[in-house]
Amino acid sequence: MTGRTLIRGGLVITASDEIHADVLIEDGRVAALAAAGTPVAETWTAERTIDATGKYVTPGGVDAHTHMELPFGGTFASDTFETGTRAAAWGGTTTIVDFAVQSVGHTLREGLDAWHAKAEGNCAIDYAFHMIVSDVNKATLKEMDLLVQEGVTSFKQFMAYPGVFYSDDGQILRAMQRSADNGGLIMMHAENGIAIDVLVEQALARGETDPRYHGEVRKALLEAEATHRAIKLAQVAGAPLYVVHVSAMEAVAELARARDEGLNVFGETCPQYLFLSTDNLAEPDFEGSKYVCSTPLRPREHQAKLWQGLRTNDLQVVSTDHCPFCFVGQKELGRGDFSKIPNGLPGVENRMDLLHQAVVDGHITRRRWIEIACATPARMFGMYPKKGTIAPGADADIVIYDPHAEQIMSAETHHMNVDYSAYEGKRTTGRVETVLSRGEPVITEREYTGHAGHGVYTPRSTCQYLN
Repeated sequence: MTGRTLIRGGLVITASDEIHADVLIEDGRVAALAAAGTPVAETWTAERTIDATGKYVTPGGVDAHTHMELPFGGTFASDTFETGTRAAAWGGTTTIVDFAVQSVGHTLREGLDAWHAKAEGNCAIDYAFHMIVSDVNKATLKEMDLLVQEGVTSFKQFMAYPGVFYSDDGQILRAMQRSADNGGLIMMHAENGIAIDVLVEQALARGETDPRYHGEVRKALLEAEATHRAIKLAQVAGAPLYVVHVSAMEAVAELARARDEGLNVFGETCPQYLFLSTDNLAEPDFEGSKYVCSTPLRPREHQAKLWQGLRTNDLQVVSTDHCPFCFVGQKELGRGDFSKIPNGLPGVENRMDLLHQAVVDGHITRRRWIEIACATPARMFGMYPKKGTIAPGADADIVIYDPHAEQIMSAETHHMNVDYSAYEGKRTTGRVETVLSRGEPVITEREYTGHAGHGVYTPRSTCQYLN
């Protein structure tokens, strides 16, 4: 650990405040804040001083939905924990929550141990885990209690992907009942996978094999139906529910209705649904395969409803669902059959910048930017105020952000281990300049100064939005 670091002259932005303040960091944590130019701030000294004049000083991003090294569709996500967390840091994210996977026939513990082995000693930034539950049985339910006690407090289930991750309504209800008792949070991939499989089969039989048909068979109504069903099952179980990667306006409407009824129902969306659309899936020469993810990209008119949901707090979190597959050799597995294209997009490096662009474009405020990208995910998954804010006692996960720098997103310049950018050629305003993780510089004035193994595993408490 280094001694003291002092950040001077920046505009400190948290979910609740904007203040011109100096920030004193000691032993990896925020020691104090003081309004710039006050006598207190003037007396501070430190071994390292960072001049943040004209810049924003924000908490590091918390990306609560990533898939590093995920096995899927006969291949693996192309980012390792080493490359993926380094790219996250370049994009101003200092904590990821990745998904450990229980395979059918195996225990939760085996899945969790496997993911610990992948991540340990390899991460540039701090990390935590959710648990994908693929095999609900008595032993699994007992294990859920144990995992909550040791800081894995959220469990993802799938209403999609029959034969892989799929859980039926009975399995979902049992897991929800268990989480109602143990304080865990069920995260739901809400799509009617049984119905979608019928539509996939019919489309392929008609010779509709191009990537755009991926979006057409995974209908918005089947996302809305599954979202509604998940909400009702959670209501029966008396359990909270967090719906991941919400993409359709009809699904947002289901969440809004449940929240208006006072239910503990939460929703996440992702940058791809806010900035991309079915126009991308329809790009010629199989280029559309780059944009195949589930839930799928929707027609452009859905974007306005997602932004509205973020403004009204019917959607609370923006995560990436970062799950990259290279175009060459991976996405190409689905040439001639869209159902064989690995599902997933790269984005862990782009999220904070895209959301800052949303501030520039007038979709959200600066504080809301920090709220949906840092503070709320930290609270939702039991890491606040250690993560997600700049306050005395918090981990010194801090980004010096230049709100005026312009950049063009491109695979040529990004640090994710994937051969294309989902946002190729997009011009954005705002850029990460320096990133501290627990007080240590990981990015220093646009140079990588971090190292694999700096990032440590972070056990979590239960969701902080529940009574």
